[in-house]
Amino acid sequence: MPARAPALPALAHLVAAADFERVLRERNRASTPQFSVHHLDSEPSRRPPRSRAGTPKLSTSSDPASEHPVEDSSPAAPALRLWVGAVVPKRHARRAVTRSLIKREIYAAAARHRDALSRGLWIVRLRAPLDRARFPSAASRALRLAVRSELDALLTAAAAPCR
Repeated sequence: MPARAPALPALAHLVAAADFERVLRERNRASTPQFSVHHLDSEPSRRPPRSRAGTPKLSTSSDPASEHPVEDSSPAAPALRLWVGAVVPKRHARRAVTRSLIKREIYAAAARHRDALSRGLWIVRLRAPLDRARFPSAASRALRLAVRSELDALLTAAAAPCR
């Protein structure tokens, strides 16, 4: 049986509003007619630690030999180098199914281009409305393929060294 290549860590999604604001303040790294991409060579902001007062008691946390609950004793996650966020405004994609499709395609494209992209925070933003005459169905195959090809072109351009 051939040896398996080590699995790459999954892309992390940006979730904090402060991270989105920091990255979107940066000039766009590349753009296409529908999308733009912003990059910041940084790590996500740290979340404040949860208070213990609001957490339910664990049956395993009553052991006096253990000062941390089970959830806090997990091994560290593999080091991530990419955090990706997607901005798909409702004014550009009215239907929720279309917005979801575009977000899935953004994260899939980032995963495909993970090795070419430099480390840091990346945000892909839909910057123009979708043509409803060209894509009448909210989640058609044509829409999926058009978005996928444009995102691949966008991330290829974004991965190129800055001038």
